[in-house]
Amino acid sequence: MNWRSFGINFVLIFSPNTFAGAPYTDLATLTFPAGADQAREMSLLRESAAAFPAVTSIRVKDALEAASAILAELAAAVRGASSVALLASILVLGGAVAAGQQARVHDAVVLKTLGATRGRLLAAFLYEYGLIGFATALFGVAAGAAAAYGVLRKIMDLDFIFFWREALGSAAAALILTILLGLIGTFRILGRKPGPYLRDL
Repeated sequence: MNWRSFGINFVLIFSPNTFAGAPYTDLATLTFPAGADQAREMSLLRESAAAFPAVTSIRVKDALEAASAILAELAAAVRGASSVALLASILVLGGAVAAGQQARVHDAVVLKTLGATRGRLLAAFLYEYGLIGFATALFGVAAGAAAAYGVLRKIMDLDFIFFWREALGSAAAALILTILLGLIGTFRILGRKPGPYLRDL
């Protein structure tokens, strides 16, 4: 059964004598090619009942539309919850990067005093943010895959398929986002004068 349209999508082939003499019931589905209004559908049901009294006709369009609406609302709720979780993770990531801002200012001032160039400092900060982003992406992909596997296999009893392309895309997005958030504060650090900070050491 095709659960999107309630159409028959299975075919079984047997020898003619396999079910000889066995009781059977014919099952068929009917769909208007370009759709139809309710009046036309009800007219068809009445004519079918009049022409074939022993045939039971069941209109499944309303049930199908109701099920589709429920699934659409469920998908929208899942997307909304995912968006909130994504926003919260971005805020947490930004807070983690900002937490070490003062320490980075201190390190940058000391290193600039010792002769480090802006290019070297920028490379060091990029390396740090890259490691943070890589660790974040690795944990996110591993935790997400483990949670999805548990839900699909243990709760829904469905096969688990790992989508490498989507996972790598999410990991790359997390890595780029981490580097961008870090660079926002890095350029401010590189422009600071060492004098005021050295007096406070």
